[in-house]
Amino acid sequence: MLTGAATPPDPARPAPRRTRSWLPAARGDRGLFLLAALAFGPYLMFLVLPLLLSLRSSFTNQNPLRATNEFIGLRNYTEMAGDEQLRASLAFTLTLAVGVTIAANVLGVAFAILLNRTSLSYRVMRTIAFLPQVLSGVIVAFVWQTILTQNGLLNSMLTGIGLLDEPYPWLGSPRAALFSIGVVVTWVLSGFTTVVYLAALQGIPVELNDMAEIDGVRGGQRFRTITWPLIAPGTTISVTISLITVLKLYDIIAVLTGGGPANSTQSTALYIVKLAFTSDRVGYASAVAMLLLALSAVAALTVTSALRRREVSL
Repeated sequence: MLTGAATPPDPARPAPRRTRSWLPAARGDRGLFLLAALAFGPYLMFLVLPLLLSLRSSFTNQNPLRATNEFIGLRNYTEMAGDEQLRASLAFTLTLAVGVTIAANVLGVAFAILLNRTSLSYRVMRTIAFLPQVLSGVIVAFVWQTILTQNGLLNSMLTGIGLLDEPYPWLGSPRAALFSIGVVVTWVLSGFTTVVYLAALQGIPVELNDMAEIDGVRGGQRFRTITWPLIAPGTTISVTISLITVLKLYDIIAVLTGGGPANSTQSTALYIVKLAFTSDRVGYASAVAMLLLALSAVAALTVTSALRRREVSL
């Protein structure tokens, strides 16, 4: 008998049952679909659905004090063209957003370079630097309010050492209030920007810095030629998120100044809240919210595109 000959099948023995190879894959796909549904469901419920409802409301004269609401088309949007308070709030919001974004990112780069060490003391300081970001905006605003009020800690200190003859209205005049809010928001955002730039700095290969040290490239020259180009992706993330955060800012301003004095520090988000809950003009507030959403999207896309082109050019 040849050892390599095939054994004929036994007709009395049942043929082996073939397993369906597609079942495990189908079960795996079904599990992934369920996970995706669990993740996408809250996104639809808490973001997309409210957005669509707000968009629908923006075409009505919705008012919670009326039993019925009418469809009025684009009347809310045309009304915005002559709204002086809206224009003032947009000007304030854009001014604050540009100033705070620049200041917070400059401080973030500086703090990240200073704290880019591995010792325990520097790790503790990095934690302290990030602390403002994890605090509630309301708590931050209340703390700073005790510092910046007429009889607050700052005026008491400055008058005590003779730098001021009388308390300065840090929150009582339009320019000073704008500056004070900018300082507070910059202080909060600098924790976030510091962490982003620290992560970008730690992604730079050590060999590049060693080679630069050997070649005598130090200080500002090393920052311009090595550090700044290589942290470009971190810059894109930090600048974009900082800009969006300030454009929708509400809580800190509501506590610090309430939009005063004379609505000079009223952000667009605060104006929307006042329209909806003080004036009961929910439809018009929804239209202003749609405008703010569009402006934020355009600003974010424009800044992101410009910074990504910068990444490629560097």
